[in-house]
Amino acid sequence: MRVVVAGGSGFLGSQLCEALLNRGDRVSCLDNFSSGRAANVAHLMNRSGFECVTCDVTARPRVGGDVDAVVHLASPASPDDYHRHPLETLAAGSRGTENLLDLAVRHRSRLVLASTSEVYGDPQVHPQTEDYWGHVNPIGPRSVYDEAKRYAEALTTAYRRIRGADTGIVRIFNTYGPRMRAHDGRVVSTFVRQALAGEDLTLHGDGSQTRSYCYVDDMIRGLIAMLDSPRPGPVNLGNPTEHTVRELAELVLLITGSSSGLTFLPLPADDPVRRRPDITRAREELGWQPEVPLEVGLRRTVGWFAAQNDARQESEPSSAGRPS
Repeated sequence: MRVVVAGGSGFLGSQLCEALLNRGDRVSCLDNFSSGRAANVAHLMNRSGFECVTCDVTARPRVGGDVDAVVHLASPASPDDYHRHPLETLAAGSRGTENLLDLAVRHRSRLVLASTSEVYGDPQVHPQTEDYWGHVNPIGPRSVYDEAKRYAEALTTAYRRIRGADTGIVRIFNTYGPRMRAHDGRVVSTFVRQALAGEDLTLHGDGSQTRSYCYVDDMIRGLIAMLDSPRPGPVNLGNPTEHTVRELAELVLLITGSSSGLTFLPLPADDPVRRRPDITRAREELGWQPEVPLEVGLRRTVGWFAAQNDARQESEPSSAGRPS
């Protein structure tokens, strides 16, 4: 197939592009590089069947030739990014989603929308099933991302119902792994960066809030399973094993061997207390479930971050012999 991956230079997008190329698909990566990084796809640039197009999906991207499938990952996704770019986040979920749906309809191709567990807000139902409508503050600090994704789901569903679009919706829960940005504000990347630097790990609240962490390789398998499926979704993709944030911090310290301490900060507004997916639908409809245990995935992630630090240090000129 030829697959258009919008947001293809990001943490998830770049790994999806690589996985699709590895199975023989052609890939067109669309990105405006507002939160994605060119370095994530640099190793793909000379591969046959890959192209990277700098564009913004909110400006009706032009894609020539045949298109067999579209994956919509184009949105700021980390708290730091969507707090810094609130209007752009809303635009990606609204105009960007409509433009990509129009592209899919024109080419009679399948579109997979990468939605999020954030559509459940601070859930009052646990674990979260796909038929739960959520508990979201529509004007809170997280609303620009939560509501952008909720609108994108509504728009995608309307295109399927009214225009016969072939669509699928996945709700992605916390995902981690190589190619995360060190300062993206996500909890795994923050803890790993702080531990490797010998800084205190910063926890919000008392650390008893829970999350479910899915390793990126598992998530990519889930996305591809949805791409190859006729199912409309929504389908939860995430790891149903629940951990407190404090447990995560202590595991990162164990793996890194860091002597860093823990610093506790106030809990942000509307921060979810518990988050865990029910993945019954993913198992039954996609034949998918995560396979990588948290400790294994974290060791791989820590190794990747450590290698990035080593590479940066090697590239910096030595100051030995310079006058102070």
